Amino acid sequence: MGSDDQVRATAAPPAFRQETLMHEVATDQALDTRVRRHDDGIGDRRGQDSVIRQVPLTWRDLGLDTMASLLVESFTRLGKRCFAARCQWPRLHPLNERAVGAVAHHPLIMAESTRQLAVALEYGRPSGAVRARLEPVSVGLGLRLRSWPVERRSATDVDVRMSVSDLVTKAGRPVAHRVTAEFLRTGEPFGSCSMRLLRRAGSAAPSGEVPLPGLLHPPAAAVGAAADGDVMLARGPRGRLVTAPRDPGHPVFLAGRPARMPLLAILEAGRQAVLLDSGMTAAAVIGLRAEVCAPVPSRGARVETSKEPGGSRFLVTAAGRLAATGAVTLWSR
Repeated sequence: MGSDDQVRATAAPPAFRQETLMHEVATDQALDTRVRRHDDGIGDRRGQDSVIRQVPLTWRDLGLDTMASLLVESFTRLGKRCFAARCQWPRLHPLNERAVGAVAHHPLIMAESTRQLAVALEYGRPSGAVRARLEPVSVGLGLRLRSWPVERRSATDVDVRMSVSDLVTKAGRPVAHRVTAEFLRTGEPFGSCSMRLLRRAGSAAPSGEVPLPGLLHPPAAAVGAAADGDVMLARGPRGRLVTAPRDPGHPVFLAGRPARMPLLAILEAGRQAVLLDSGMTAAAVIGLRAEVCAPVPSRGARVETSKEPGGSRFLVTAAGRLAATGAVTLWSR
């Protein structure tokens, strides 16, 4: 395999299965991309406005803690299940390094953009519609290292092509769907992200293992973090890695100080654990994925890693039960 092929061998999810006609109709109805023909009473037809409209968004609309965390500039519906968006990745985004000169964007800035776009999708519904209050439960993303944007000025403008699939409805309301986003800069794709969202379960987070006294946080550089406040892990006296965010109210991963860790915080904890145990740098990461199967407490959940060809897997357990799984794909020459 050539070097270019190695760089492009990412952990992006496989192509979605072909949907049935019934599924397509349900998707159209839930996303309001068809209108009823009342004049002749014969079935449905496409909306005359081609369902193309831009949705104004603010950081408050997307449930963000600060304006600095806002990544989505515009969001436009193009058709039945297709969307276009423009994102702007600030050089001084909370996830990025505060370095002089060129700054490579944090890989999870793409996942956070996808999450914000999924929220924007709900704002694209007609006014007065009940929003589904969905939350991410699985994510997979892949990067092209040689195309990954590096910012030397103030911000990077990013174009996004997004689609929606695997929709599940209940009583006419969407309760689950998947969004897939392809990210481009100056027309060239450099990464993709797929995210599965479900209606919020509302279950409380387990207490997990009580962190022992004397937990030691690793240096930010050892886990590929930009600053000490981004470190999500600590080691106990027996060397076990546990979730223990240095900033319990991190503006991106733990906005609002949740009792349980959101999906992206779990993904970051897994990424940091793999980098810490492998000794590799953040620049080696070309793919990430995670799936949550039970609530993960913000402190005290155990994180374990195991090597596999091309990278490592990670497991997160809480109160002795499996809570999340994931993998980090690494590229080495």
